[in-house]
Amino acid sequence: MTQDDTTVVDQTLSRADVETLTATGQAFTLKNCGLEDTNLSRLDLSRWHFENCKLARASFQGGSLEEATFQGCRAAGANFQFANLAEGAITGGDFSNSNFRGATLSDVKISRCKLTGANLTETQSIRTEFEEVLLILAVLSRFSFRDMTLKQVDFGEADLRNCDFRDTLFEDCSLRDAHLVDCRFENADLRGADLGGVNLSDARRFRGAVISKQQAAVLLGQLGLKVL
Repeated sequence: MTQDDTTVVDQTLSRADVETLTATGQAFTLKNCGLEDTNLSRLDLSRWHFENCKLARASFQGGSLEEATFQGCRAAGANFQFANLAEGAITGGDFSNSNFRGATLSDVKISRCKLTGANLTETQSIRTEFEEVLLILAVLSRFSFRDMTLKQVDFGEADLRNCDFRDTLFEDCSLRDAHLVDCRFENADLRGADLGGVNLSDARRFRGAVISKQQAAVLLGQLGLKVL
């Protein structure tokens, strides 16, 4: 392993290697590094930066990742269960089927990345930001999106049971075929959301929300009515 100050480039790292770096008390930047299947659980990696790293099936379970950033990483199946990622960022990359259950995501910005099939249940999610994120088939039951602006977020077929969307603004998003049992949408602006797959029996879930005339026409069209 070679390193220059606090940057490590193009290396395959073991847990022992990472522990050696953490022992210095400094925050490191890892670029193009391989950490697939590596157990990094319960380590303090606060303010570390991971750029274009291979993190598939790596475990950060219970770790301290405050202000850490992940940019363009391939992290399918990674485990962040109960990790603290507060004030960090996930930008780009593939985090499909990753596990964030019980993680702290407060003040985290998640953008331009793939979270297909990810588990985000029981997270602490105050002021979390989502922009250009694929959450298809993700599990987000009881997640609070209250008072957020969601931009280009695809919730297609996601498990959104008991989610809180009150006062939420949807911009170019999709709720197509999502599971919306017991969600709350009071004062939500759904005019920028694809509601495909929603039928009239589900429409009551949007009580108190704002929808467009076109969306209303689609729903009423199921009764054979035309909105002119």
